[in-house]
Amino acid sequence: MGKKGVLLVNLGTPDSPEVKDVKKYLDQFLMDGRVIDIPKLNRTLLVKGIIVPFRSPKTSKLYKEIWDEKGSPLLYYSKIQAKLLQEQLGDDYQVELAMRYQNPSIEAALEKLKAGLVESIKVIPMFPQYASASTGSVMQLVMELLSKWQTIPPVSFVNSFHNNSLMIDVFAENAIKHQPETYDHVLFSFHGLPERQLLKCDHTGNYCLKIDNCCDTLNETNKFCYSAQGHHTASLIAAKLGLSKDKYTVCFQSRLGKEPWVQPYTTDVLKKLAAEGKKRLLVFSPAFVADCLETLYEITVEYHEEFKALGGEHVQLVESLNDHPKFIEALVELAKN
Repeated sequence: MGKKGVLLVNLGTPDSPEVKDVKKYLDQFLMDGRVIDIPKLNRTLLVKGIIVPFRSPKTSKLYKEIWDEKGSPLLYYSKIQAKLLQEQLGDDYQVELAMRYQNPSIEAALEKLKAGLVESIKVIPMFPQYASASTGSVMQLVMELLSKWQTIPPVSFVNSFHNNSLMIDVFAENAIKHQPETYDHVLFSFHGLPERQLLKCDHTGNYCLKIDNCCDTLNETNKFCYSAQGHHTASLIAAKLGLSKDKYTVCFQSRLGKEPWVQPYTTDVLKKLAAEGKKRLLVFSPAFVADCLETLYEITVEYHEEFKALGGEHVQLVESLNDHPKFIEALVELAKN
């Protein structure tokens, strides 16, 4: 029998931090109808006419702040994760890495699996919590590409792994290095989404954002909700660290535009905590499996500076999963399960 194929897919990164490559990345990313889920004409005018031309030079400067001799941190750690997973799985498996946007592309990775004559394909979108704009987008593109193959092997997808015990252990272990007990408050800052995208996932039509604290507890109705899964991840990490509910806050970063996004916004929480006299904050970003622009710059630099300007003293990022051995174990479980 042939090998079993495993496709790891992360979000993506520009090929370089230069403006021209950032433009290509943002254009492909933001033109995805699951990311900006508005009519295509409106999305085209918004993305190609406003966002990409004006945002690319600013975003290029931010990428240059985190780019080093290894290149993009997200791509660097993703390559290590794929390499270590291949080593752990052995010769019975063929592991390929892809990015949803830019390179290495999903199409190229699938072609490698086809050339390897794999007997099956397990697709692992590298997003712990399910969102249409991330995991859903990966699933859609993979299915579109495979639909063109004459022979399609058995294919399966990992929908989410927000409650994976090994992943929870890694975040907790990374936090312990920073002595959580020495901080005034802990934040679990997830990447934000427009509220309308959460509402679209509520197939009952009468639960999401209509029930008080609708995301606080994961249940049968909200089991595929990005926010509810995020709250669940946070509660599991908090329990591992012995944090009571008054010691941590779940919030959402990276808001784009003026329409309502999932709340509370991380920037608003920073203001509230500073006003309460909190000085030192420990911040997790459990929506990411590898450190990237959102962790290394948005939290480590922007939120740190913003909090200090408000009267705080320090914002400390808890490192992402990166190349931690236990996370590789988690990937092995996901690949084999």
